[in-house]
Amino acid sequence: MKTTFLILFAIVLAGLAYEVWHLWRLTPAGWPMKLAVTGLFVLWFGIMMAGFLYTERFSVRFATFLYDVGNPWLVAFVYLLIIFLLADIVSVCKILPKTYLHDSVIGFVSVVGVITVLMTAGCIHYHHKYREELTIHTDKPLDKPLTIVLASDLHIGYHNRKGELGRWIDLMNVENPDLVLIGGDIVDRSVRTVLECGFADEFKRLKAPIFTILGNHEYYSDVDGSRRFLSDAGITLLRDSVAEFGSLQIIGRDDRTNHRRKPLGALVKDTDAFTILLDHQPYHLEEAENAGIDFQFSGHTHRGQFWPLSWITDAMYEKSWGQHTRGNTRYYISSGLGIWGPKIRIGTRSEYLVLHITN
Repeated sequence: MKTTFLILFAIVLAGLAYEVWHLWRLTPAGWPMKLAVTGLFVLWFGIMMAGFLYTERFSVRFATFLYDVGNPWLVAFVYLLIIFLLADIVSVCKILPKTYLHDSVIGFVSVVGVITVLMTAGCIHYHHKYREELTIHTDKPLDKPLTIVLASDLHIGYHNRKGELGRWIDLMNVENPDLVLIGGDIVDRSVRTVLECGFADEFKRLKAPIFTILGNHEYYSDVDGSRRFLSDAGITLLRDSVAEFGSLQIIGRDDRTNHRRKPLGALVKDTDAFTILLDHQPYHLEEAENAGIDFQFSGHTHRGQFWPLSWITDAMYEKSWGQHTRGNTRYYISSGLGIWGPKIRIGTRSEYLVLHITN
C-alpha cells in the first residue's frame, strides 16, 4: 500500500510540475500575474494534501474546510492535464498556433472557463440523486411482495455531512421500504467525525430494518470504531454472516480487504430461499452464479466518479456499473449514493436502487 501511494504521489508531482509550467507560460500580464496563478494552484494542491494526510490532527470544522476546498483540486488536475496534453499535441501538429499557449488572454480565459464550467456542472450533478428501479420475479416462496432500498458508498464524514445524510434518509423513507440494505463504505475515513457529530441519529429515522457490510473504507478508518457506530445507529452488520428476513436469506461478505474472509460457498445455507448477497467490491462475479445466489448488490467502483476515469473502471471490472446477469443470478453494481473526495460527478451519477421482489 505504501509503495503504491509513493508511486502515485510521484506521478502526481510530475503532472503538477507539467501543469505549473504550462500555467506560467499561458498566463498573460507579466510575472506577478504568473506567480499569483501558479502559486494559488500549488497552494490549492497543498490544501488538498493537508486534508488527505492530517485531518485527524485538526478540529472537525477545520478538517471539513480542508476537504471542501482541497478535494476539487483533483478534478482540476485531471482536466488541466488532458487540456495541456491535447494542446501540446495539436500545437506540434501545427493545428493550434503556439501563440494560444504563451502569454495568451484567449488561451488563459478558455482554459479557466472550461475547467470552471465542468466543475460547477459536475458539482450540481453530484447533488442530484438518481432513483433506479428494478423488479425481479421469482418462483421461490415469498411471504409477500417486497420493496427494498439499496445504496452503497455513502462516505459520510468530513465532506458528506449530517445534513446531507438526512436528505438521503428522507429519499429512502419516501419509498416505504420493507428493508434497507447498504453495500459498504458507509464511513469515509474518519470514525471520529460520525461519532462526535451524531450521524447515528439520522439512520434511526429510517422506517425499516437496516443491514450492511464492511467496505474497504471501514478498514481504512477503524473497523472497531465503525462497528461501534453501526451499533449506535441501529444497523445490523453482516460480516461473513447470514440473516433471515421473512422468506429472504441475506448474505453479507466481509470486504476483500480482509484476506481471511470466508469463501462464499461456506455462507450459503438455503438455496431454496431467495438469496441476496452483499459484497462490496464486485470482483469474481462468477462466485455468486456458482453458489446459486439470486441477486448480488455491490458498490465500490463509483464508476470512476468522473470521466475519463470511468473508462478505467469499465476496463478493470466485468461490470463496473448497472444491471448484469450471469446464468440465473442478477446483479446490480452501484456507482454509489455518496462519493469519495471531490463532490463532483462528470459522466457518472449518484444513485440508490429500489428493488421489488415478487412472485
